[in-house]
Amino acid sequence: MQAKHIRRVATAALLAGLAGAAQAHPGHGTTSLMEGLVHPFGLDHLLAMVAVGVWSVSALPQGKAWQGPAAFLAALVTSAALGAAGVTLPFLEHGVALSVVLFGAMLVLARRPMAAPLGLGLVAAAASLHGLAHGAETPATGFAGYAIGFLATTAALHLGGVGVGLSIRRWLAARSGLALGGLGALLGGAGLVLFGQLAA
Repeated sequence: MQAKHIRRVATAALLAGLAGAAQAHPGHGTTSLMEGLVHPFGLDHLLAMVAVGVWSVSALPQGKAWQGPAAFLAALVTSAALGAAGVTLPFLEHGVALSVVLFGAMLVLARRPMAAPLGLGLVAAAASLHGLAHGAETPATGFAGYAIGFLATTAALHLGGVGVGLSIRRWLAARSGLALGGLGALLGGAGLVLFGQLAA
């Protein structure tokens, strides 16, 4: 009964967040540390960051969960610098939305064996899309402070995801596959809604 209530609350919260998300990266300031700190709370980035933390705890060997967030952060800062220099890709925002779908699928499959290099490569590829989008929005004069801000919040969101993953492992050990599958399905659905809003 309690599990059903938790699922309903989580679904309602997710749908409420989606209702206000018109696109993956709505207009916002990009010239200061504070704006960088706030930016990752956009729905697409927030979901992706938490998912990386959960996946890392659930799919990587014990003691190596740090590799997922590290791969994401390294690819994020590198591609953000490229984006600030003018590098971009067609349909970049669509790719960012689909990265949320990718992370949802990775959570659904987290209990099945996946080669760590493949998983980390997917994490880094998705991070590159997010980084290019962040970098493209940032004027050269404000890049350093903004980048420090969004990297700090991204790391904090990864840690939050790690905490969720550890909680699932500890409190739902017997049902961890079901919990991860449900979380992944919700995440994938959210990514498809974001993609649909961009494609509309």
